[in-house]
Amino acid sequence: MEKFPILDDHFHINRRTGVGPSVVKEFMRSGGTHIVLVSLPSWSCGVTPVTPDDYREVFDELLTVSAMVNELGCVCYPVAGVHPAEIGRLSERLGLSAAEELMCGALDVAAEYVREGKCIGLKSGRPHYPVTPDVWEASNRVLERALTLSGELGCSLQIHAESGPCEDVPDLAKSCGMDPSRVVKHFATCETPLHPSITVREPFLNQWFAEKREFTLESDYMDDLSRPGAVNGPRSVPRRMQKLLQEGAVNPEDMWRVHGSVPKRIYGVYFDI
Repeated sequence: MEKFPILDDHFHINRRTGVGPSVVKEFMRSGGTHIVLVSLPSWSCGVTPVTPDDYREVFDELLTVSAMVNELGCVCYPVAGVHPAEIGRLSERLGLSAAEELMCGALDVAAEYVREGKCIGLKSGRPHYPVTPDVWEASNRVLERALTLSGELGCSLQIHAESGPCEDVPDLAKSCGMDPSRVVKHFATCETPLHPSITVREPFLNQWFAEKREFTLESDYMDDLSRPGAVNGPRSVPRRMQKLLQEGAVNPEDMWRVHGSVPKRIYGVYFDI
């Protein structure tokens, strides 16, 4: 039986609130081979940041967990950055201007991890919920910093953002020296000019495979025992792919495209078995 890589493009592991690294055993038992492990918000790591260097604890935890996942036999690629929702909590504690400065500084720190080859990309974005105009503008400036850093580093950028295509982001990326095709729209649920990373529950998944689209798949697994299975379970991506294979909805070429060649173009690393 032919083997294929199966990538989950947006996966969280939290040793404080969840199962921890051993959860990838479930992923692998269902056929999963690779995950892109995304750094947690600072509060999820018990960190109350005051300076950019405080985020090193968040990013070092990411690397520790990534190493543990690799030891279990699952290929893990870490992505470090600052969740856009942090601007709310930081603003309440420090004020909006200081929050923006801290988030930009934290992205500079995350860029060090990419530059040193410890992470394959950055993450950033802007709020996916209503905010005041000043918070929106500050969030876009933080996003610009992330785009600029990604352009300088030649790496990918995963973004959390509002539902919708984010049609302004490609021009924003170009103005920052970033290739828009390497900006990954996490939880993409619609047409977007960015690279779409879609969840396994999307009703258009079969159609996109049939149309030979370029996209990646994610579970957005949260690893929170108080919210079991949120957003999707750790086995959801490989189980859906196995089902599609059995149904004949995808073929070997599709598997290698979506789980091999496309993510390699986005992230610049190999997704092979």
